[in-house]
Amino acid sequence: MSIWNKKTVSKELVKKLTDRYKIDPITASILSRRDITSGQDIMYYLEDDLRFQHSPFLFSTMEDAVDRILDAKENGEKVLIFGDRDVDGVASTTLLYTALKELGFDDDHVEYRLPEGDDAYGLSMQAVDDFAQAGGTLIITVDCGISNNAEVAHAADKCIDVIIVDHHNAPDMLPEPAVIVNPKVPGSGYPFQDISGCAVAYKLACALRFSKTELYKQDICLLHVRPINEAYTVECIKIRNLVPVDQLNETIVPGTISIEQTRLIPFLDGQQIFVWNAELTAKQLGRIFGTGIEFNMLDMQPEIGKIMPSVADKSLLTLKDMSKIAFYKDGPASEIEGFYNLFVTYAQKMQAKTWPADSKAEEADLQLVMLAAISDIMPLQNENRIFVRRGLDVLNEGRARAGLKELLARLCTPGKRITSTDVSWIITPTLNAAGRLGQPELALRLFLAETPAERDALAEKIISLNTERKQKTEEAWVLGKSAAENVKANGGNLCVVIDERIDRGITGILASRLMQCCNVPTLVVTFIDNGNAVGSMRSCREYDATVFLNQFGDLFLNHGGHTYAAGFSFKKERLQEFTDRIAQLAPAIELAAPDETINVDAELPPQYMTPDLLKLVDRFEPFGAANKQLTFMSKSLPISDIQVLGKTERQHLKITFNCGTGKCPIKWPAMFWGEAERLHRDRLGKNDRLDILYHIQRNTFNGMETPQLILLDLKKSE
Repeated sequence: MSIWNKKTVSKELVKKLTDRYKIDPITASILSRRDITSGQDIMYYLEDDLRFQHSPFLFSTMEDAVDRILDAKENGEKVLIFGDRDVDGVASTTLLYTALKELGFDDDHVEYRLPEGDDAYGLSMQAVDDFAQAGGTLIITVDCGISNNAEVAHAADKCIDVIIVDHHNAPDMLPEPAVIVNPKVPGSGYPFQDISGCAVAYKLACALRFSKTELYKQDICLLHVRPINEAYTVECIKIRNLVPVDQLNETIVPGTISIEQTRLIPFLDGQQIFVWNAELTAKQLGRIFGTGIEFNMLDMQPEIGKIMPSVADKSLLTLKDMSKIAFYKDGPASEIEGFYNLFVTYAQKMQAKTWPADSKAEEADLQLVMLAAISDIMPLQNENRIFVRRGLDVLNEGRARAGLKELLARLCTPGKRITSTDVSWIITPTLNAAGRLGQPELALRLFLAETPAERDALAEKIISLNTERKQKTEEAWVLGKSAAENVKANGGNLCVVIDERIDRGITGILASRLMQCCNVPTLVVTFIDNGNAVGSMRSCREYDATVFLNQFGDLFLNHGGHTYAAGFSFKKERLQEFTDRIAQLAPAIELAAPDETINVDAELPPQYMTPDLLKLVDRFEPFGAANKQLTFMSKSLPISDIQVLGKTERQHLKITFNCGTGKCPIKWPAMFWGEAERLHRDRLGKNDRLDILYHIQRNTFNGMETPQLILLDLKKSE
């Protein structure tokens, strides 16, 4: 029996959010119940502009990675992009390979490689040796590499440099020598850890595009003077690659100290000084330090005004309150921060104007980033929300990139609005089938093929592989379900399935299904032709899969992954050691208690239930990890019709409710999937009134979209 929980929220907080961010009370109450109350978090629910994403140069190693790639281009070196077989790996490889081709690498100087057949995950010794024999000097791993210590060292022995572009949990010992771009590595500098491997590759591509501008690696100081009573405050932000690296505020009473006694001279040394309104700034500095001191300043006001005419005649005092980024800052915005935000926007607009093809390439990139985020179950928070929304918007506007366009034509109903749920349940599983069945290059070629005919053929082949994958999954489910009784033997904490009949490409799917069925972490292990065992782990209930697998480090050939999804391999002859250690460790696993609570985002009276609610739902899209579908509660809704649908064993309940107000109430259709037996069990009938929990979705039929309710639970009204 589920528990309905409508968290009490402060009316004062709801009003504060409503007034501060100009949103309706229902949206404010939902944000409050989900503990999304800071401006920086709310921003990602209300804004879609790419200006709100994090700079790629927040990665402390990004400049090193860009410089090494630029050196390879200048010196005519051969580069290998090594990816992974899943959607994230294929998308990452596609994105970076395309970016290097755009940068000027030709077919003789950049190539890609993915694990094929029974190849292990990650960079292999064989791949390093093959590349060395071909005269290669730089390997870039994408969506892998962070655990390939031996392979990276072997590459160094072959005089091959390695750049690791990854997002998996970092081991205690990092690969050396390598340039590592990974948000989960200590000291990465990146403010948001949970982006996909493809998103990290996208950040590298963005940084490479920025390297074409005059601002790349330039040390710039933005300076502003602000009068305060009898004194002046000199505010400075030092930036490099549009990222703040230092800040200085000096408040000075004119005539009391010389400039040598301030911190300004060492701070400004070697910097280009940019100001807003150079004439006024020079006068203010003259009042502070005297007219004998000259500052070499560039006035950005007329330059920015050419690109953004609306700001040309305004002061920084006015502009700081016009900034959307400042709008979401929890504290008051300063004038120098407003200047910085304005300068970054200007630089990005100038880049887009100078290289318009880059903007089109970025649109294609974001579709790949969207696929990877959903496929790899990245939390739909922070900048992931912008990536996924932008990717979905492009699809729904009919501008799908090559390859994805051909796949969508076969998988999705024409005219239907594509959501994150469609991507998760239909599109990415199909793409993943190629890698699961040992042919990931088919998916890569689908995105890279130049002719529609070739892409059509590849799309058909991948869909055929997905049909085969489904059959293998059902066969594996029969094997796994019968073996899953070992949960009790493992103290009720762990499900372990070991069967050589399971296809290695299905271990992750089977582990996920068993984990959901048993509600405990699950390991699925099979064997491959080279004498190794390979396995997947899927976890739940706040238990970290990588922490568990680290306890087998001396036994595994390799292992790694994410908190809730990881993989591993070991020699088949060590199977007994593996099972013995499982038996030893399983009883000590500590899992969070199962939670049968359904959290309610908002209670809607019948008069609020109009089709306009879809606009509210759209604002909280995309739904997925860390951003569940909105759950609404309504009470005392009258049933106008009720019927059972379906001819199979699993029948459904369709209920129509009278909602809205006036003489013509709105009729809302509601589906209760697989719950036909509730009709008799709960003695439901016309004219009964029900309290219900539900999602709101679109139903598309014959090209027509209508709103409908998806019921989660119901009970007769008191």
